[in-house]
Amino acid sequence: MPDKIKLEVCANSVESAINAQHGGAYRVELCDNLYEGGTTPSIASIETTRRNIEIKLNVLIRPRGGDFLYKDFELDIMKYDIIRAKDAGADGIVMGVLNRDAEIDIDKFSRLIEAAGTMSVTFHRAFDMVREPFAALQQLISLGVERVLTSGMKNKASEGVDLISQLVKVADGKISIMPGSGINASNAREIIEKTNVTEIHASCRRMIESSMIFRRDNIHMGGLKDIPEFGNYVTDTRLVKDLIGIINNK
Repeated sequence: MPDKIKLEVCANSVESAINAQHGGAYRVELCDNLYEGGTTPSIASIETTRRNIEIKLNVLIRPRGGDFLYKDFELDIMKYDIIRAKDAGADGIVMGVLNRDAEIDIDKFSRLIEAAGTMSVTFHRAFDMVREPFAALQQLISLGVERVLTSGMKNKASEGVDLISQLVKVADGKISIMPGSGINASNAREIIEKTNVTEIHASCRRMIESSMIFRRDNIHMGGLKDIPEFGNYVTDTRLVKDLIGIINNK
């Protein structure tokens, strides 16, 4: 096991990114719309985050929720977002593209990698939707991708430790396998010990109650009752510090 485990925090806002840095995170993955699994944040959010944090900043490139089968115009959006993120000072991008057979779309993904230039590339949890994970892993190694974010093809990384461990062995240091989804202070150490990973991905967030006094509780802007209208999830500095302490035995 490595001497120090790196923590990447999934930050859904500038405030979350700042809190992640204050807590000691190694890197931030900036995104938007976590209720859809994450989408590309605005250029203003990227630029403002870059001005306010000094740690590494990766940006999620995902034009919409849903599957990872993208039309040509969506690929154009992704390429433009990559360029804008690079110009804004991002250190890396996080993305994934699949074809109809649940394989990595090598042609489209290669074009996005080209747009990324010298930025690091992480293949996100589209990996958990591929048909054959070990074939996909070898393709990503061949493409020079730096890391794979995966829950081990389960809803939570704690449930996917067997596959994650196998992926780490097959990767053999050629690509980083970074577990994510549902990682917290109660399970992080066990996941690390069972998989021998060198970095993990967590949100470390808590609900912040709205300061609104008058509330119209019968209206749901997204049409879903389980999405709070008067609260917002924000990365918590204390949770970040606690998690880092646990994963590195401090």
